[in-house]
Amino acid sequence: MFKAPRGTFDILPEEQAYWKYVEEKAASLCHIYGYQPLTTPVFEDAQIFTKTVAGGTDIVDKEMYVFRDKSGQELALRAEGTAPVCRAYLEHGLFNLPQPVKLYYIGPAFRYERPQSGRYRQHHQFGFEAVGEDDPALDAEVIEMAGQFYHSLGITSFSVQLNSIGCKVCRPDYLEALRRHYSDYMDSLCSDCKDRLARNPLRLLDCKQASCQGIAESAPKTSDYLCEECRQHFQSVQKYLEAVDIPFHLNSRLVRGLDYYTRTVFEIEPEEKGGQSTLGGGGRYDNLIEQLGGKATPAVGFAAGLERIILNLKKQNLGIPGLPGPDVFIAYLEEEAKVEAIRTASELRKAGVAVVMATGDKSLRGQLRQANSLGIARALILGEEEVKSHSVTLRDMSSGEQTTVPLSEVAPVILNRVRQTGKS
Repeated sequence: MFKAPRGTFDILPEEQAYWKYVEEKAASLCHIYGYQPLTTPVFEDAQIFTKTVAGGTDIVDKEMYVFRDKSGQELALRAEGTAPVCRAYLEHGLFNLPQPVKLYYIGPAFRYERPQSGRYRQHHQFGFEAVGEDDPALDAEVIEMAGQFYHSLGITSFSVQLNSIGCKVCRPDYLEALRRHYSDYMDSLCSDCKDRLARNPLRLLDCKQASCQGIAESAPKTSDYLCEECRQHFQSVQKYLEAVDIPFHLNSRLVRGLDYYTRTVFEIEPEEKGGQSTLGGGGRYDNLIEQLGGKATPAVGFAAGLERIILNLKKQNLGIPGLPGPDVFIAYLEEEAKVEAIRTASELRKAGVAVVMATGDKSLRGQLRQANSLGIARALILGEEEVKSHSVTLRDMSSGEQTTVPLSEVAPVILNRVRQTGKS
């Protein structure tokens, strides 16, 4: 029997309410803050990721799904959302619009990694990006938006972890200080960190291996190496966050998992921490668009995995609105009544009534049992007498009360009852 590939899953009907709830909250938030939707292809030129994410990160070295199409072009399934947004910004000349351009996206991303709770090989990301402005007020806005997103979902117990990792001017001195520090512990480093030390030393601070944790704790802090512009930018971010009452914790080890970040980086962590606890994160990436062939263009953004958010919603037992169910079930007796039932179902649907109609040769009792199992509050019953009198029997499935309604009045009667009592 075939199964979904490892690290992927089906979103069954009973799970869809969570996804709809989160996606609607995301879209509503972005509307309030002036961010517009953007959808990019599910695969891109592989260089969009290899040039911007860079070697020495797990995404490029181990996790990307890369393939060649029939023309020989090397493509990659979308590994993350920001680089494709920046590619679209360049390709479609969005730099000609008033800046910053504010965009958001919701869609799948693909990484070949070990599946675990909240992390899958195909996962779904929600992200938003403000491109074309270096004002630290935008950094604060993006962090505020991220917090408001979780609050809107009912997730309120979290912290904002904040750091600055500098820019092209000041980061080289910091990286050299990291190399000197870690060189004293070569025998204690994990194999990945030995490679990172040569290729990508900033990633050393992000290692989760216990043998490397203590070394990272005593490592030099990024804040001690910031140039004056980066220092002032970071101080302004903190000032603006305080102005809107956003609490945050300075975390000198926070570097994020992608290499295009500059200056501000942040993560949202739930109160209950764990190895894969981060709810989302982001930061500034002022060099990414230039790496893709454009002019130097500042930008800042945020992204979160929907699977991990839904996992937290379930852990907190938060009440999620269910998806709307059918308004009415139509049952019938004999073939002539079935024809009328089909006609009635069609007319009701055109009027905006959600209908499930019985099929097959079940008895009336079996049909009504089906309506109960589907949780439908009302049933219309059509038999020989109803066909002759051009009417239907409307049954309340909870109380068993029945009334006769002319066929011409069924739609308004049903819609009125739906408005009064809801669809449940």
